Amino acid sequence: MPFARRPLSPVRRRAAQVVAVTGAAALLLAGCGSSGSSSGSSSSGSGAPAADAAGGGKRTVKDATGKAVEVPVEPKRIVTLTQEDLDAVLALGAKPVGITNGQGLNEPPAYLKDKVQGVPVVGNLLQPVMDKVIAAKPDLILAGDMQDEQMLKQLREITPATLVTMAPTDDWKLAFRGIGNAVNKLDRANEVIGDYEAKAAKAGGELGRNKGAAVSIVRWNPTGPSWMEKKQFASGVALDMGLTRPAAQDKDGNAHSPALSLEKLAEIDGDWLFLSTLTDDGKAALKDVQSKPAYQELNAVKNNRTVTVDGSVWSTRGGPLAADAVIGDIGKALGGS
Repeated sequence: MPFARRPLSPVRRRAAQVVAVTGAAALLLAGCGSSGSSSGSSSSGSGAPAADAAGGGKRTVKDATGKAVEVPVEPKRIVTLTQEDLDAVLALGAKPVGITNGQGLNEPPAYLKDKVQGVPVVGNLLQPVMDKVIAAKPDLILAGDMQDEQMLKQLREITPATLVTMAPTDDWKLAFRGIGNAVNKLDRANEVIGDYEAKAAKAGGELGRNKGAAVSIVRWNPTGPSWMEKKQFASGVALDMGLTRPAAQDKDGNAHSPALSLEKLAEIDGDWLFLSTLTDDGKAALKDVQSKPAYQELNAVKNNRTVTVDGSVWSTRGGPLAADAVIGDIGKALGGS
């Protein structure tokens, strides 16, 4: 059952482990060519960066698939094809020249909307309109976890500096470091992660009697709820805050459970229940089940400890700005109880 826009079936998940080893290692590699800048990663090559036609320079990095890609030393016109790429670029202090709509949305994600006013939308998530990408005149395209080789080929004809930034099982911190490396700001990316981890730990320590509570993190699909595994984005943020997961959800991985039937609804129970949706059908399904005894008998429901959250933040692969939003949501809900 799909959980988010890039579902991993059990078969794909097993296959992805091989890809992930390559992708995870590749994203942490410094540029293979000389960076020509102290703001990014160190290089394993030697000599000055090659000069381009505009008088700038190039460096070579590896993307999440292990592919060597030549990119500008200081990219000026970045196009992002996922909200995770967009989140990362904004967190690093850059502003793209082209973006895609948010997951399940026909507009940019609400939590980033005020930061991208006036930036052209070049298509939907991982579905760019090539003419619009061309019009943005990118010198770097961040293509998320795109697996459509034909589309990647078209994008690389627009600019060879097109990178797959996420392997299937990469967590958000690893992907963010890879994006930081691609834009020559790896040092800054590490600082952002350090700041996030300090903030998460501090916020978790301020939860009073809810410190260490077991939080259930669920996306409601049209066919029923799916709970998040421990390494899925929002789950990881909760763990970084010192929270725990209910016994039924205490499972490593960055995917989600199959959609549950009413008979298995107890699996989503916890001290607190965080609920998100991504589609109108999912919202309708959640509203419908809330009148049913199986839902009303959940301890979190009976104790008035259910929290509705934004699925375009909680049900994604994540980034630093989304992580900050999750910390805020958890702190607001648990800190006052």
